[in-house]
Amino acid sequence: MTQTAIPCTVMRGGTSKGLYFRASDLPEDRATRDAVLLAAMGSPDPRQIDGMGGAHPLTSKIAVVGPPTHPDADVDYLFLQAVVDEARIDDGQNCGNLLAGVGHFALEEGLVAAADTETRVRINMLNTGSLAVATIQTPGGRVRYDGPARIDGVPGTAAPVPIDFLDVAGSTCGALLPTGAARDVVDGIEVTAIDNGMPVVVLRAADLGKTGYETPEELEADTALKARVEAIRLRIGPRMNLGDVTKKTVPKMCLAAPPRAGGTVCTRNFIPHRVHEAIGVFGAVSVATACVLPGSVAADVAKVADPGAIEVEHPTGFFTVAMDAVVEDGTLVVRRSALLRTARRLMRGEVYVPASLWGGP
Repeated sequence: MTQTAIPCTVMRGGTSKGLYFRASDLPEDRATRDAVLLAAMGSPDPRQIDGMGGAHPLTSKIAVVGPPTHPDADVDYLFLQAVVDEARIDDGQNCGNLLAGVGHFALEEGLVAAADTETRVRINMLNTGSLAVATIQTPGGRVRYDGPARIDGVPGTAAPVPIDFLDVAGSTCGALLPTGAARDVVDGIEVTAIDNGMPVVVLRAADLGKTGYETPEELEADTALKARVEAIRLRIGPRMNLGDVTKKTVPKMCLAAPPRAGGTVCTRNFIPHRVHEAIGVFGAVSVATACVLPGSVAADVAKVADPGAIEVEHPTGFFTVAMDAVVEDGTLVVRRSALLRTARRLMRGEVYVPASLWGGP
């Protein structure tokens, strides 16, 4: 036997795509697990030609799902980012897009029993130790994928997947405002460092000589801009309780500008070294929170018509975040944040890796 077959499902979750595994189907040892997953994805290689990865961070993602270790959860979910051109698996962040498919996967794999009409799947996000609840349509006890919901960045429509985040404020950095301030100055640039599910640094695009309406390709080609954004990221990372972020995928960097398509704020997002064609789920939640945060950089440019529904503009459309946040004793308290995603199972089968890496369970 020269290869090991591992059960695997390929799913689109939100605007991302990735490999979903049962935790019991992967090696328990972390180093072996990471080597196996890198081989499955085809990293390190810019094309990931020898694996299942799609040569981009948004299509080089992994969800590991297993029995719950939290008393209020139905399943555990570990998100892993396979770095495309490095031999590295990163577990330093959540992914709200792949999260959108976790409930479907858990139901299809028999990890959660389906109800007759819809099933609420309580998900323990191991990366941050926080909880989310995804509501999956299950008419007759079967997962439904078709439906009327449309999200920007994905063609067609699908069954809606509402997701409620219960306790994500400060889940990575230890506080909603990890530096203790709504505004900091780094290298002469005013920024807001915030963590409501994803560590994000918000900057005014104009302060970097940009409109905030450039295409991702235009920003990708601006090497001077990328170097400056990265320098700010490296400086602010330790102040956000993230330590040295040189080899980390957080914090994300968001260029914010006034809305130009009827939304609340316009964004361009570095994730952190590529420019996102849209915006990540938790990134959108953190940016939306910054928009209603008094004194933040985002509040400078945002046009908040309804604080309960923040429309985050991105290169391919809108992302609506339902917010319930209030200021109590001068501190912003997030009571609830929620959003709508869709997901679809694309393939189920086995992925093969060299048996020299792992012989199987």
